[in-house]
Amino acid sequence: MTCSCIIIEDEPLAMERTKGFVEKVQWLNLKGTFTNALDALTFLKTNPIELLFLDIQMDELSGIELLKSLQSSPQVILTTAHDQYALESYDLNVTDYLLKPFTFDRFLKAVDKVALSSSNSQEQREFLFVKTENRLERINWDDILFIEGMRDYRRIHTISKKIMTLQTFSEFEKVFPREIVCRVHKSYMVAIKQIDALERNRIRIQEAYIPISESYKKDFFAVIQAG
Repeated sequence: MTCSCIIIEDEPLAMERTKGFVEKVQWLNLKGTFTNALDALTFLKTNPIELLFLDIQMDELSGIELLKSLQSSPQVILTTAHDQYALESYDLNVTDYLLKPFTFDRFLKAVDKVALSSSNSQEQREFLFVKTENRLERINWDDILFIEGMRDYRRIHTISKKIMTLQTFSEFEKVFPREIVCRVHKSYMVAIKQIDALERNRIRIQEAYIPISESYKKDFFAVIQAG
């Protein structure tokens, strides 16, 4: 495998260190280095990249602000001298968080996660981990009934339990193929194989009735008809 990447880092010594580490890993293909996030953002608009090595504290635009502004979702390894951003970085779904000065061994562990994630994305996974309270909980795809939006939270209804998480619908849509779990409303996703009946603009799954909104109806019925 090969993985295209860029480095965004405003400290010259840290830039050279990270660049040197990248060049030691044969499957990493370095496409550019940037000393500020604005130049990197301009580059990313026309150049799809699979991995970012991203410093957090930079002038004009921080690494966190850059991440929030991205339309696509490359994998991200944050590089920083400050540990206070670790929790926020998890919410942004980064692959790893390297505290400077990091060793080549620690760098390799981070890029190994990138390789593993890329491998998993190429093979159909049958489970996911969701963050709930202070733990990560594994959920098998076959156990999901539907996912319900509740203000800032999502409630995952499964065969055996209900799980609350802050993970967003957009994050779930990146994980699930539509033929497995499909968005049917701004506040609902449903597991296709768990649907018991369609009644006008509603889906029945066990005792629950889930609305189908106009904005998702066409895509939903395309999935149903294809399956």
